[in-house]
Parts: sequence; structure tokens; C-alpha cells
Amino acid sequence: MNAPTGLPDLSHLWMPFTANRQFKSQPRLLAGAKGMYYTSVDGRQILDGTSGLWCVNAGHCREEIAQAIARQAGSLDYAPGFQLGHPLAFEAASAVAGLMPQGMDRIFFTNSGSESVDTALKIALAYHRARGDAQRTRLIGRERGYHGVGFGGISVGGISPNRKTFSGALLPAVDHLPHTHSLEHNAFSKGQPAWGAHLADDLERIVALHDPSTIAAVIVEPMAGSTGVLVPPQGYLERLREITAKYGILLIFDEVITGYGRLGAATASEFFGVTPDLITMAKGISNAAVPAGAVAVRREVHDAIVNGAQGGIEFFHGYTYSAHPLAAAAILATLDLYRREQLFTRARTLAPAFEAAAHTLKGAPNVIDVRNIGLVAGIELAPRDGAPGARAAEAFQKCFDSGLMVRYTGDTLAVSPPLIIEESQIAEMFQSIGKVLKEIA
Repeated sequence: MNAPTGLPDLSHLWMPFTANRQFKSQPRLLAGAKGMYYTSVDGRQILDGTSGLWCVNAGHCREEIAQAIARQAGSLDYAPGFQLGHPLAFEAASAVAGLMPQGMDRIFFTNSGSESVDTALKIALAYHRARGDAQRTRLIGRERGYHGVGFGGISVGGISPNRKTFSGALLPAVDHLPHTHSLEHNAFSKGQPAWGAHLADDLERIVALHDPSTIAAVIVEPMAGSTGVLVPPQGYLERLREITAKYGILLIFDEVITGYGRLGAATASEFFGVTPDLITMAKGISNAAVPAGAVAVRREVHDAIVNGAQGGIEFFHGYTYSAHPLAAAAILATLDLYRREQLFTRARTLAPAFEAAAHTLKGAPNVIDVRNIGLVAGIELAPRDGAPGARAAEAFQKCFDSGLMVRYTGDTLAVSPPLIIEESQIAEMFQSIGKVLKEIA
């Protein structure tokens, strides 16, 4: 890759989740985007194999969304959401509710996935308190889970580097289920692996340890993305739903990644046929054109909190930018685009070709697993001795240099392209990855 000329001063920006010193010695800067491609500052076209950051589901710079944002910015740039409202906020909530599972039609807007998770955890605690179960304060997450970067999210999350610096300040009443990843039993599975449903039964052990009357909620990603594409075993989510319902524990699905078509349905809940009590979302809700997130809440949970209050404010929580007018405009335009172009159906139709292309990497140098579901794939690489993550980091850089953007976490490469991708581009992505893996072998 040619070194970009005319770079901005890189010293002032402290970049998130980035090796800052390394990046600033060899910056990767994007100057534009359209459809399936980014354009780098040196003018190269880069095929977007990751929907930006799991979020640009309809492709980049869609005119319908940009125009809706521009119109809204020119008519109502901001309206406070505390004790006031604006029509688009209610329209956006209705549109989101229309895509949620039956009965999950109460929508609380946020600005990000992290905020959605912390909101859902607070709703769970408020629900039990409103019903006279104020002792239900314990939250159950899962090992290798990612639920954003709020203190609530990292407390129930299970990725060690995200937790260790802040370990002394995490929420106290938290426990974790075991993760479901097993190379021994499930390597190179296609779709949901057959082994692992029994891992959900560990929730029974946790319930017995703490007593169910102390547990407010269980939160899991139906498919864990940021930790390396962990696909739920057959029957696993169903078992979690059975156990939580048995003990009156709320079940929260973190669908920040899986929401809005990633698996070929509006939600992973719909795709797997398992309905939780709350769904967190962000990313694809606005095609990432404006920061936006939301929590979909089962009506009975909402009503217990709102109708259970004596008067005045029922739920002391919210954000200055909840249901921001520009975000509401982007949400409405995005959901309309998904509907008109039938992008969820398109993703479902493309999934078999995507799966076949991903599994062509079985046998490529250092590939120890390929796993996939919908339009998501994880390619796990054997770690280098004494340098975990180094092989995947080099593959990520080589892919970028060759005109393909992928993600990596640990030694897993993750691929999750926009839903507008063509079959020829699917083949191109995995061929490029295969070539890079040979180069770095």
C-alpha cells in the first residue's frame, strides 16, 4: 500500500479499541464509501467484508437515508425527549415495534448498543422492583460475551481484556454461564452445531447457587459476534428460555449485531424461533448513518413498571439524544429501505452460497475452524507460539492492503458483509482471504 500523502495531524485523537501507536505508524484511513466499497485516502477501492462494524446492512451512502437526514436537519434539528416529544420519535417506535416478535412492542430509544444493554439491565431491575421482588438484583451473563462498554455491559460481558482494568468497579451481583465454543466437538460446523445444548443447563446450577428469587435477568447474544462468531448449538437458546421462564427470570437477547437482517430475518429471535423478554439493538437500526439504538420490551414488562408507579416519572433513565430527530429520520428511512428491497429475504437467499464459499477455506494454511450462520462467518486460525492474535492481525492488514476489509478478534477473522452483496463478491472475499492465508503461512 502506498503511504498516504497530506495526512491530518494524528496526535490528538485517542482511538477506541485500537493499538494507537501501531496505527499511527501505519495509518489505514478511509475517505469515502458507496455501496459495497470503501475508498481509502490513497484512492483504492476496498470491498467491505464487515458492514463497517457489523452495522451498514444496506450498503454505504444510501441516498434515501441521506436525504431523510438532511430534510430532518433542515426542519427540526433537535427536540428534547424529557417531558416533550416530536412526531418522528413515535413513528420510529411504531416502525421498530412492527419488526419485533409478537408482544414486544414497547420501544425505548438509546444511541448505541452499549446504552441499549445498560438500559435493558435497568429495565429488568425496575420490573422486579415494581412487582415487589426488589431482592432480584443478580444478573447473569456469559463467558466470551460482549455487551458493550458501559459498566453494566462489561460486568455481564465475559471478554477478559475488556474487564480486567475495571475489575474493581464492576457490578457486584453478577455471574456467568459457560460459553458454547468447542473446537473438539464443533469444528467446521455449518449453521448451528449439533453439540452443546446441554451447556444451557449450567443455568440450573447458578440458580441453585444463588436462589432464583435473587436473579433478575439472563443476557446473552443469540449469536456472539465480537468474540469470534460463536453460533448457538441446536436447542441451546430454547433451553435458556425454558429455564428462565420456569424461575421468573427475564431473558435478554443482545441483538446489536444480529438485528436487522444479519441472519436472514428481522431479529435472531425470529430466526431461531425463541422469544425473549427484552431485545437490545443498534447498528443496523439506522444503517449506522446516525448513531442510534433501542430496546424492545415485552408489553407486560413495560406495563408493570409504568402502571405500577404512583405518579410522575415511572422510570428514571434516559439520554439527551434518545429518539434524536435525525436518528428517528434515519431509522424510518432505513427500515423502509429494508422492506422495499427485501434485504432480509435477500440475506436468507444468499446464505447457502455464503456458507459454501466460507467453507472452501477448510484446509487453508493454519485454519482450524470455519463456522457460519446467515451472512456471518468466523475463520479461526492457529495462534502463533507466544503471540496470540498476531496471525489474525497480520491477515487483517494483508487483506486491507489487497482491497478487502475484514475484522479480527483474537485469532479469528470475522466476515459479515452488507446484505446487498452479490454472489461474485462473496466468492471474491473468501478467495482473497485464502490467498492472504497462503502468503502469511
